[in-house]
Amino acid sequence: MLIGVISDTHIPTRSSKIPEKVFEVFKNVDMILHAGDIESLDVIKSLEEIAPVTAVHGNCDPNLELNEREVIEVENVRIGLAHGVVYPKGDTQQLYYIAKELDVDILITGHTHQAMIEKIDDVLLLNPGSPTQPRLTDPTVMLLKINGADVEAEIVKIGKPTCKALDFTQFNH
Repeated sequence: MLIGVISDTHIPTRSSKIPEKVFEVFKNVDMILHAGDIESLDVIKSLEEIAPVTAVHGNCDPNLELNEREVIEVENVRIGLAHGVVYPKGDTQQLYYIAKELDVDILITGHTHQAMIEKIDDVLLLNPGSPTQPRLTDPTVMLLKINGADVEAEIVKIGKPTCKALDFTQFNH
């Protein structure tokens, strides 16, 4: 099974739309997991044109009637999905404890806007980063391949960070 993993899209508050490259990367996936900070159900509807979507509530989401956490079983693998609000941000030890609490083999989180693949003991911690609002890195999503108990995770860069151009003439007096 091929799974597209995405997080921290922040649409329409911080970005206007999902980059087209995401749709290209996800074109053959069997399902999509969104780790929160969606901000609009239109994001889920757009992604559902590709494949079924499971999403969780992020700390910047209004009430979208999503759960804080989900557990999905794919073949022989239990996957936990949560936004991952822990402090300090991205603390892998706390994320590991969330995985143990959910009794999962893989925990997918977002929140940091930075992609990560890290294994701690028997748990694989994944973060797809952000395709729209990366922090100190390129925009990313993730592909997760599951074949029985075999798991492969790949961080996919979808472009370079973009920022609004400044008109420096406004600073001249």
